[in-house]
Parts: sequence; structure tokens; C-alpha cells
Amino acid sequence: MKTAFRVGCYVRVSTENQIENYSIDEQIERLKAYCKAKDWAIYKFYTDAGYSGGSVDRPALIQMISDIKSKSIELVVVYKLDRLSRSQKDTLTLIENEFLSRGVDFVSMSENFDTSTPFGRAMIGILSVFAQLEKDQITERFTMGRIGRSKAGYYHGGSTAPTGYNYIDGKLEVDEYIAEQVREVYDRFLNGYSINSIHKYMNDKYGEWNSHALVINVLRNSVYIGKVKFKKREYDGLHQPIISKESFYRAQQLLKSSERESNKTTAQKTPFRAGYMLSSLVYCKKCGARYSANHGYYRCYSRAKSSKRFIIDPNCKNDNWDIEELDELIIHELRRLKHSNDYFESIFESSEGNPQIDKKSALDSIKKIDSQISRMIDLYQVGGISIEQISNKISLLQKEKSNLESKIVQPNSYIQETRDRFIQSIEKMDEVFESGSVEEKRMLVSSFVDKIWVDGENVSIEWRI
Repeated sequence: MKTAFRVGCYVRVSTENQIENYSIDEQIERLKAYCKAKDWAIYKFYTDAGYSGGSVDRPALIQMISDIKSKSIELVVVYKLDRLSRSQKDTLTLIENEFLSRGVDFVSMSENFDTSTPFGRAMIGILSVFAQLEKDQITERFTMGRIGRSKAGYYHGGSTAPTGYNYIDGKLEVDEYIAEQVREVYDRFLNGYSINSIHKYMNDKYGEWNSHALVINVLRNSVYIGKVKFKKREYDGLHQPIISKESFYRAQQLLKSSERESNKTTAQKTPFRAGYMLSSLVYCKKCGARYSANHGYYRCYSRAKSSKRFIIDPNCKNDNWDIEELDELIIHELRRLKHSNDYFESIFESSEGNPQIDKKSALDSIKKIDSQISRMIDLYQVGGISIEQISNKISLLQKEKSNLESKIVQPNSYIQETRDRFIQSIEKMDEVFESGSVEEKRMLVSSFVDKIWVDGENVSIEWRI
């Protein structure tokens, strides 16, 4: 190797390495002495302070590569290989694609080898494997630590606490003023108000509620029932809940209902606007398919054949219903709840005969789901399943678990809460039906109705009880 090299000296230190012997000053002093002994001329020191070796998105590294491209550097020198990168792939990519391909050799001072020799090139590959292993071990220890904190009930979402809480000494503490606003958001949502209207109302009344996303995030966050999450798994938190489990899971049912999905084939195309008052609530009693709303009618998907994936029985001949006629029929039934106490009570009396989910059986099923999730994670850790597969599977298992948890309620308290919710919705029924938007009418109806079954000329309602 010739001696008159223009050398680029690269130094890096990340936060966890500040306590090691790899400080910036230490690396610079040793590299100066090394280059002087080799009679190499140092063109420039490229310094990335506080940047992780797990990424190549570092300003000094990017500048050095730019100088290599402009032929300002003939040799790159580092104190130790892992200063360049802790990723096997990134190490080899930098050396082979950025350095060697442009005629620039690479030298690691501590390992005492360089890429101008076959042995040095072989050692680069070997040592980069160990650098990757060390990075993976650090990541694993960090992840295990966070899992441990989550299992112990500690919130780990960062210094910014969820709306309604303050983050004090590593724990969540209820901010009662904001917590009352969170309860108001849930109350309005469960009583049929749309996301848009809740956002506007809360922002006008309190300020700070300046986006639809904030309302959605509050409604979806299980932290409000005393849970903490890490890697899609939930644990019991140490903090005080703000919302009851019954209210939270009821909100999840509404959020997951088909009118809020993005893959709409009806007039509704966004998660915030309803196309028709009964969109996604009407079902065919003959074949089980949903009804779509278009061209003035609610039509069974199987009969209309407007979307192949929703067809259940292509020979279904169930009746079409005029949109205005079916809307008026349902509004009439809802108003009966307000004006006929006997009708109101008959709905709840019929619900009392419905079989309640067995609590022990549900808890056993939840334990099995937790065990399945744990096995999925074990399979991923030993390389038996891809990250895409595990994410999809765990997501399905979590939905199944949430559904079971929502049903584990004391029948009496659940019925009473539903009764109270019905009464609250009834109080604003006339106002919404007379002057509300389609979206507000849709949300009001869905607070009472789970499904509307059409069987020819007969219509029946499945209540949300």
C-alpha cells in the first residue's frame, strides 16, 4: 500500500457508548497517532456524535460518501469496525458499494486489517456478523426490559401522556379536568354523535381538541380502562382508569362497525360520513347478505350483484325497499320507544331471556388466546414465522380477545347501562331526526339498532342490548 494517502477519518459515538472508551475525543486522538505513524495525510475528520450505528442516515457519513464521490478521499479509516455500522448488511454495502467500487480502501485500526488484502476483506465479513449480533442482543435486552415494565403495569409511551393523564415520575396520574372531557367524548359518541360533531363541539367548548384524529385516538386507546400496551399486547396498568370497560368496549363495537370501514361500496366513502341513514345496518333474512343503498332503494347484495364479494346466494329474490319508506319505518319504531313505555320495557324484557356468555368459559378462552399469542412470538424469535404472518395472526387473536372481554359483564349492570344509554339517546331523538345531518341520524340509529332484518315485506330490528 502506498503511503501518500488522503485519509477520511470517520468517528461516531451513540448515547449508550458515551460511557465506553469510544468517546469522540479518544477516537480522534488515536486515529491522529495511527495516521501519523503510517505517514498518511488526514483530509478531514467526519464526526457523528449521538447517532446510532443501526442506521446509515447520519450527516457526517453522508458527507464523507459525497467527498468519496468527488475523489477528495483515497482511504477511509475508523477506530473500530462497529463505529462504521452495527448492521452486517450496511457494513458490507458501505465498504463494497460506496468505498471499494470507487477505488477507496477501508482500514479499521483496532482490528488491524485493511481491504487491500484478501485476509482483510474476509475479516470484514466475519466481524460485521458479530457487530450485527451485538446490535441484535442490545435490541433484545431493550425489548425484554420494556416488556417487563409493561407486565409490571408501567406506561411506556414516552414523556407525552395520553389525553386526560399527566406523566409524573414514570407513572400516569389522572388530570381530572381533562379526564372529564374524555368522559364527555365517550358519552357523546355512545349517544350517537358523529366524530365530526364531537370534534367541533369539544374544540368550541374547551379548545385543544383540534383534530378528528385526537377524538378517534381517545376512543380507541385502552389506556382509559387501565391497560398498557407493548408490541400489540395489553397488560394491566398501575394507573387509574377513566372509562368503564363496558363503555370502552361498546365504543369499540361502534368504531369497528362496517360503516366506519374504508372499503365501502355504498355511497359512504370515508370513516366520518354516512351515505344513508341505514347504511350497513340492513341485512337480508333470506340469505344473510347485507343490503346496499343506491338508486333510491335498499337492495340485497346477493340479488343486486353489485359487488361479487358480498354475494352469498346468487339466487336470492328478497324484496327491495324504498329508502325513504324503510327509513320512516325505523324512525317510527324508534319514536315508539319514546312514547310507549310498554314498548320500551318489552325490548329489555325480551333481552333478559337471552343466554349470557359464561364468564369462566370466556376467561378460559382468553387464557388460550394469550397462550397462542405467546407461541406466535416464540415462533418469530426462532425464525419459524415471518413478521407479516405474526402481525396478521396476532391482530386477529387480539380482536377475538377484545370481543370476549366485552362480553364478560355482569348482566344486571350491563342491562342497566344499556337502558340508561337508550334513555339519553331518546332525549335528543326528535332534534336529530328533524334537523340533524344524515351522518348524525345514522349514528343515532346505530346507538339503538345493531341489525335490521328484511324478510320480504316484513322488517325486524335486532337491538343493541
